[in-house]
Parts: sequence; C-alpha cells; structure tokens
Amino acid sequence: MGRKKVLITGAAGFLGSHLCDRFVHEGFHVIGMDNLITGSMSNIEHLFALEHFEYYHHDVTKFVHVPGELDYILHFASPASPIDYLKMPIHTMKVGSLGTHNLLGLAKEKNARMLIASTSEVYGDPLEHPQKEDYWGNVNPIGPRGVYDEAKRFQEAMTMAYHRSHGLETRIVRIFNTYGPRMRIDDGRALPAFFSQAIRGEELTIFGDGSQTRSFCYVDDLVEGIYNLLLSDYALPVNIGNPDEISISEVAQEIVDLVANPKAKLSYRDLPMDDPKQRKPDISLAKQILGWEPKISRQMGLATTLDYFKKKVTQ
Repeated sequence: MGRKKVLITGAAGFLGSHLCDRFVHEGFHVIGMDNLITGSMSNIEHLFALEHFEYYHHDVTKFVHVPGELDYILHFASPASPIDYLKMPIHTMKVGSLGTHNLLGLAKEKNARMLIASTSEVYGDPLEHPQKEDYWGNVNPIGPRGVYDEAKRFQEAMTMAYHRSHGLETRIVRIFNTYGPRMRIDDGRALPAFFSQAIRGEELTIFGDGSQTRSFCYVDDLVEGIYNLLLSDYALPVNIGNPDEISISEVAQEIVDLVANPKAKLSYRDLPMDDPKQRKPDISLAKQILGWEPKISRQMGLATTLDYFKKKVTQ
C-alpha cells in the first residue's frame, strides 16, 4: 500500500500549515497549495526538504489540477480575519464559491473525500447560546462581514449539493476561535493584537465594552478534531472549538498579566458593525461522533503562544 495523498489548500496559513505538519507526521503524501495572499512561506519552509511534501503556488478560484491519484482534499484557503476579508471582499466571496466549486469538481474527478473549513461565523450574531449545529444562524447578508459569513454558508450548501447529487464523500467542520503559533501579528484578531500590544507595552485595543464573549481553542486541539472528522463517516457539519467561554476584557487582562509589561493597559474603542456578542460552541456532537474534546487549557496554550509572539514581535 502506497501513501495516501492529501491536498491542503491555504497550506501556508495559520491552520493550513499546522494541518500540513499533522498529515506529514501521520505518513501522508501532502500537497500544499496557496497563493500567499495572507499565508507565509515561513510557516511551511521546514517541510520543503521532505520527500513527501510538495507545494503548488496557485489561486483556487482558477481551475485546479493535481496530477495522479488523490485521496483527500482539505479546503482551508480563504482570508479569515476581519482585517483581511474587509480589505478583500470580492476575493473572499470567490474563494468560498468558485474555489469550493473547483475543488469539489477535483474531488469528484479523483473520487477523493473533501473536508471544507467552515466557521462559527455561519451563526452570525447568534440568538441561540451556546450554538448547536442545527441552529441556522442570524447573519446580515449585506453587512460588511457578510462577505465572509455568506461565502462560508454558500460553501456549506455547495458541498452538501455535491454530497447529495453526486454521492461525493464530504465533511464540514465549523471552526470556532482558534489560536497558537503562526498567527500573523497584524491579522486583526483579538489574541494576536493583544499579545503584540502587550509585548510592546502599548494599550490593548478592546472594541465595545469588552463584555462580548469568545471561546478560544488551541490549534493542536483543533487539528486533532479536524483529523478525526476527516476520517469519520459523518457528512453533516460538526462544531470544533473550546466551550470554555470568556469575555474579551478578561482574556485581555490574562494576557497583560502573562506578559507582565507594566506599560500595557486596556483601552476601549467603538464596536464594529455586526460584531457577534457571544460565541460558544456546543460540542456534544463532536464528543459523541468523534470522541473529541479539547485537552489543552487556556493557561497552557497562552503561555506557548506568548513564546512565539515574543520572537515575532522582537524580530
């Protein structure tokens, strides 16, 4: 038996690069694909010397061709932070629609199983708490965040259409807030901003009054959940995230205390339009189907992430 072959799009991004590491470690032949709009070669350059890793510089909104057999496709290409998708709204929509369609076509041609990276943003500013997979969401389709939210909702619908119409093996992961090494300093999300600001001794920028909540999952836990989902036989969406809910003000203070820079203080700004007030996954389905739940505490995960950001900020 030869090695299974997996294509990972968005391979040079935060999550994509960690997935490349995991699949190489599990003995797969990994093809990483990225156009480096938001990804960085530094995230995957350690893999280039390996016999069973190859890299294609390609934009998935264009026709995607991979020679030979292919067993799995993981579609993680997309701008994923507000600062990125507000700057690139049309490309964000195209990656979720045209990109997904191209990759589903490739999966059909190769008879490959395809897993798509969806998001908790499909729930919008939720009226149900915590969020379960059968909740349809509360999304403003024409608001500034709609380009990302609706791209992901369309992506799910297109994936299920291929599953139902063509019998394609598909998996859908709804990813909640994730953090860890390889996040971009300037990606606009809360934790990279807080770490960078605290290390520099700047004010930590909190939007709104800081009472809005998020649930932060360490990247290794997330990758474990995604790996288990891909190899499961469950085709409907599954939440993967950490249900340990915390307010933005509280996590900012935890980072101030951890960094221990006396100049770092909390600072409050106006809340952006359609910013969700609450985020907490119901992970009972992941526990039941995958036997998965997060193992890494926020205390441990934040400490590891701080080590990474200290090196990046001082470079």
